[in-house]
Amino acid sequence: MTQAGKTRLDDFDIKILQLMQFDNLMQQREISDRVGLSAAAVARRLKRLRSTGIISKDISILNQRAVGHPQTVFVEVTAKNGKLELLDWMKRRFMNCPQVQQCYHVTGEADFVLIINIRGMDEYTSLTRELFFEEGNVKCFRTCVMMEKVKSAGPIPL
Repeated sequence: MTQAGKTRLDDFDIKILQLMQFDNLMQQREISDRVGLSAAAVARRLKRLRSTGIISKDISILNQRAVGHPQTVFVEVTAKNGKLELLDWMKRRFMNCPQVQQCYHVTGEADFVLIINIRGMDEYTSLTRELFFEEGNVKCFRTCVMMEKVKSAGPIPL
């Protein structure tokens, strides 16, 4: 069990986490006003939530269209061989590819689900050759092209 799994969350922690999921740059004074704690108590709690891994990362989410990467594709990848060392090799390959934004090892017909961000379909065509054809151990892959982002990285219900 991870340290994050051992940490008990009280009502104040939950309120703080709910606010942080929408705006992790919110000033501690504003958080304290909203949850009914002092700014110092909020600071201590945030430090603990980060050190225990409950808050695993503070990041900025970019507008992919504004930075020239407007296209997202979802790819189901099925491995030829399910040997652990070959699957681990595939995981490393996917993790090291900058266009792969998310990678999930899953159950079902496919072995992996990838969320890939690209400039356009020409880039994706090149990427499929590199990731799925040249590197081996890919039996097949199925691509879905995102038409519209309805919801992503939504808050975790607490």
